[in-house]
Amino acid sequence: MRQNSPTGQSRRDAGAGPSPVEGHGGSHATAVAAAHGVRTMFTLSGSHVFPMYDAAEKEDHGVSLLDVRHEQTAAFAAEATGKLTRSPGLAVLTAGPGVTNGVSALAQATFSGAPMVMIGGRAPAARWGTGSLQEFDHVPVVQSVTVSAETARDTADIAPATHRAFTASGTAHRGPAFLDVHMDHFFDRSESVRPGPGPADDGSSAAAPDRSPDTDAVDRIADLIVGAERPVVVIGSDVWADGAEEAALRCVETLGLPTIPNGMGRGILPAGHPLLVTKARSLAFGTADLVIVVGTPLDFRLGYGVFGGKDDATPATVVHIADSEGQLSHHASPAVATAGDLGRIFDALLAAIEKRPTRPDRSGWTASLREKADATHAADLELFSASADPIHPGRIYGELVPRLAEDAVVIGDGGDFVSYAGKFIEPARPGNWLDPGPFGCLGAGLGAAIAARIARPSSQVVLLLGDGAAGFSLIDVDTLVRHNLPVVMVMGNNGAWGLEKGPMQILYGYDVIADLAPGTRYDQVVRALGGAGEMVTDPAQIGPALDRAFASGVPYLVNVITDVEAMYPRSTFGV
Repeated sequence: MRQNSPTGQSRRDAGAGPSPVEGHGGSHATAVAAAHGVRTMFTLSGSHVFPMYDAAEKEDHGVSLLDVRHEQTAAFAAEATGKLTRSPGLAVLTAGPGVTNGVSALAQATFSGAPMVMIGGRAPAARWGTGSLQEFDHVPVVQSVTVSAETARDTADIAPATHRAFTASGTAHRGPAFLDVHMDHFFDRSESVRPGPGPADDGSSAAAPDRSPDTDAVDRIADLIVGAERPVVVIGSDVWADGAEEAALRCVETLGLPTIPNGMGRGILPAGHPLLVTKARSLAFGTADLVIVVGTPLDFRLGYGVFGGKDDATPATVVHIADSEGQLSHHASPAVATAGDLGRIFDALLAAIEKRPTRPDRSGWTASLREKADATHAADLELFSASADPIHPGRIYGELVPRLAEDAVVIGDGGDFVSYAGKFIEPARPGNWLDPGPFGCLGAGLGAAIAARIARPSSQVVLLLGDGAAGFSLIDVDTLVRHNLPVVMVMGNNGAWGLEKGPMQILYGYDVIADLAPGTRYDQVVRALGGAGEMVTDPAQIGPALDRAFASGVPYLVNVITDVEAMYPRSTFGV
């Protein structure tokens, strides 16, 4: 677990145990959050959690308040902070609907393995059962989409309960943790020991779990790699989350293994890397004889773990490597399934193979994938320069990709339009790509953009929006404006729910309730909220509009009207 240094509130003299600190419940919770690396508290004002605001405002914890217009945005910002920083983000939401508005973000964080903590207000304990405002037991609602969920017992329990939440969230396999606190316990004062970031109850590192590689499993995987003629490696989000990106790159480069990343694994092999064969994905997965999947589940995105068999090829042998036992997929009957510290597993695997006396010559296999990837890229370039009217989404990416800086953070929030982004954008660095992940939740984009602008203050932040997705959270452009957070927003506006319109036509020969108003001036909405923007209908004007957006220094929406018939050519619908 990687965390920032504790603040002054949590430092202890060498050799001395922690001393009790007096304060209200909000002070205790905020101090512990700061010790776990939190620097921003995402929230929407609610009286049940006022003491946490008081602590952030008056006490020197180093935690800033950032208020949004919808609790979902606060929760998605915390989730994105966890993804970007690899340390839990924090959302503080008021009781009842405040918490329930954040549940989709908790679910997305669970599916994405994103560390975040949601602290919720709770009706007063002294009034519990009498029907006070927003009296609601949140824990049963969130238990299925969190790694831990509990209610603090009293004011003295707030600090240790907060510590337990952050520890659970940041321990592999990472995910969201939930804690709620009765309003009267938040306002009451008590003495409390404030543990630091270590996983033990006293904040030390003594209780850190053993995640050493299984040497027998590593040896078996090494034998499979040495014996394979057509191997492929899949690198998923947990490789980034586990801090294993350098070990992964070192391993695949040294062994010459063609690689396909997904999620936040994108960028571990930078754009243009000769072993990056994402654009030959179908050929690689269809004809490989060994597929090693690291740090991502064997779900619908990977054909449920079934590879090979194309063009009379035999089914591929599958290896699944995860950051924790609970993430291993057994439905595909992998030849080897093992879990542990992913960086150490990559290094152990490399060391084991380097001891083997021989390795097969795979230059022909790698060359065939490279040739296919290059041919796909050449076809992409044709769409990049498409002059079709209405605009083809590919033309937008043809203008955007050359304008992305090496450290640009790119966020996808949409269906068809963002599917094109996954096809066309290859990040130059790891940790710079955010998408909804396998949960597929729309509306996460504004929260992610807020988080990215704070976590990466000197980087370009580009939010890719479908017009459907924009309807979930565009009001939080107001948050960008109020907090001076410039973001370039690029919208593919086809006036439809594209991800549903096309499949329904395929299934039934018609579509219904899949259309939105054509040509809606979402750019004028952004301008009304204090940002800037423009609508583009001419493909030749996309580039100049993007230049104005990047130069503006304000939240800026480039609203591009696209062809509703240019549906993304997908081979699976996730079922």
